[in-house]
Amino acid sequence: MLTPRLQITLDTMKKLLRRQAMGNLSKMLEKLHPADLAHIFPYFNETEQRAIFNMIKDPAEAAKVLSEIEWVVGAQLLRSIDTERVIQILQEMPSDDAAEIISNLPEELAEKILQGMKKEDLEDVEGLLSYPEETAGRIMNPNYFALHENTTVKEAIKAVQRAADAEMVFYIYVVDDRNHLVGVVSLRQLLLVPPQKRLRDIMITEVFSVKTYEDQEEVAKVVEKYNILAVPVVDEDNKLVGVITVDDVIDILRDEATEDFLKMAGTREEEFAYVDDIMKVSRLRFPWLITNLLGGLVTGYLLWLFKITLRDVLALVTFIPVITAMGGNAGLQSSSIMIRGFATGRIEYARLTSILFKEVRVGVVMGLVCGTLVGVVGTLWHGNPAIGVVVCVAMTIAMTVACTMGALVPSFFRKVHIDPAIASGPFVTTANDITGILIYMGTATILLKYIIY
Repeated sequence: MLTPRLQITLDTMKKLLRRQAMGNLSKMLEKLHPADLAHIFPYFNETEQRAIFNMIKDPAEAAKVLSEIEWVVGAQLLRSIDTERVIQILQEMPSDDAAEIISNLPEELAEKILQGMKKEDLEDVEGLLSYPEETAGRIMNPNYFALHENTTVKEAIKAVQRAADAEMVFYIYVVDDRNHLVGVVSLRQLLLVPPQKRLRDIMITEVFSVKTYEDQEEVAKVVEKYNILAVPVVDEDNKLVGVITVDDVIDILRDEATEDFLKMAGTREEEFAYVDDIMKVSRLRFPWLITNLLGGLVTGYLLWLFKITLRDVLALVTFIPVITAMGGNAGLQSSSIMIRGFATGRIEYARLTSILFKEVRVGVVMGLVCGTLVGVVGTLWHGNPAIGVVVCVAMTIAMTVACTMGALVPSFFRKVHIDPAIASGPFVTTANDITGILIYMGTATILLKYIIY
C-alpha cells in the first residue's frame, strides 16, 4: 500500500505521462529517491515503465533505481534498451547486484553484455556468476575491506578513511599473509585503543563467517542470530573472498518469504515481470491448478466407488464438503507452521518426533471438538444418531491424519533437499481431500448396517 505522499507522486506522474509532459516528468524524477521510484514502479504498465526508465539519463542514477527494483522486473526492462547503455548502467552497480540482473537476462544478451564490460567489472561479475543461485557466493560483494594483522591502529584508521570503493565498512576484517580470515575489529574498538597497537593484539578471533556455497537463508540466520551488520564470506580454505551486509540480508529475508508465499499459492515470482502478459501469467499458475484438478478427479472417482453407500444413505452427501474442507484447512495450518519453522530455524530434525506427536494430539482435539459439533447437527438434521456418530468419528480421524500429513510432507521434502514450501497449498489440500473422502466413506461403509433407516 502506498503512503499518501507516494500516491500523490504516482497520480502526478501518470497525468504527466498521459499529457506527454516529459520535461516536467524529468524534473520529478531528478527529485525522487530511487527507493521511492522503485516502490511505485509496479503501478505502471510495461510501456510506462520503459518510458520512465529511459528518461533517467545518468547511468549511475539508473543503476540506483535498478538496484531497488525486483530483479526479474529489472531484467525485463533491460531487454528493450540498447546494449551499450545496459553495459554502462550495470558497470555503475555493485557487482552482486549486476550479477543478479545478468542471471535473469536471456543467455545471448547476457553473453553480449559480459563481453562489453570492463575487465575489472567482468572479473567480479563472472566470479559471482560461477556460484549457484541463492548461495553466499552469488550474493556477496567481492569489494570487501580487510587489513593485515600486523597493521597498526593508526594505519588502520587512515586506511578506513581512504576506503571509498569498498562495501560499507562496518567492521575491519583481519587477514594473515595468505589472506586467511583470522579476526575482526569493530570501528568503535579501533577508536578506543592506543594508535601504536597492532590489529592482531586487539582483534576478536572468534569470527562469525559463512562459506561461499552456503545457502542464503543460512546467511540470514547467522546475521539474525548474532545481531551483526555484516558477515564475511570465506572459501573452503578460510580465505576471505567477500562480504554480505545487512541490507542484502533484508533483501534475502523478503525474497525468501515472498518465494515461500508464492509457492504455497502455486505460482512464482516471475509473475511480477509479466503482469500485463495474461498468457504467461496463466502458464505460471497452471501446474498447481492441474495438480488440483487431477486431485479433484481422483476424489470424484472415489465417491463413485462408494456409490452404493451413498445410494443407501443419501444423507451422507451433506457432510462431504465439511469433511474435505476441515481436513484441508487443518493440514494447511500444520504445513504452514512446519515450513515457517524450518525457514527460521525454530524446527530441527532432532525435535521432529515430539513435533509430530504434538500435531497428532492437536488433530485429535480439533477433530473431536469439530466432529462432535457436526455430529450433533447431523443427528438433529437427519433424525438419525448413527449418522452423527459416523460424521464425528470420520472427522476426528480425518483431521488427525491431515495434521500429521501437514507435518510429515514438508519434513520429507526438506529431507530430500526440495523446498518444503511446494508441499503446502494445493498439494496438501488435495492430498487431504482424497484421504478425507476415503476415511469418511470407509467409516460410513463399515457402519452402514447401523445407519440404514
